Amino acid sequence: MEEGVDYYFNEQGLMVFTAAYHLKRGTCCKNKCKHCPWNFGKTDSQKSSKSSINETDSKWSNYKKK
Repeated sequence: MEEGVDYYFNEQGLMVFTAAYHLKRGTCCKNKCKHCPWNFGKTDSQKSSKSSINETDSKWSNYKKK
């Protein structure tokens, strides 16, 4: 894992995983993660746009498990 790509530390000092990390992982863990590319547990107003997910997905597709 690489800091700044896969995770960062928030103001409280907690590790936060990025959407890139979740895409590398390959599946949703269903823990309502802040940067979940699958939008698990988010309301309509919190969901990322489909194009945003597709851009992130294509950017990190070489990290996806096959």
